[in-house]
Amino acid sequence: MAERKPFLLRLDPAVYEAMQRWAADDLRSLNAQIEFVLRRQLQQQGRLAAAATATTPARPRRAKE
Repeated sequence: MAERKPFLLRLDPAVYEAMQRWAADDLRSLNAQIEFVLRRQLQQQGRLAAAATATTPARPRRAKE
């Protein structure tokens, strides 16, 4: 897995709450949801290399029951 770069992110409380609800709806952590949204927008704008998307899944895999 690729190395992760930690950093502090300050968010408006309303944005934080909306992202938290969206993450819960998609069964993701808030951190994973923020990365998902950023990655998707970067891809749509052509600012993220295709190779970078192949190493990071959009969603974590769930264990089979």
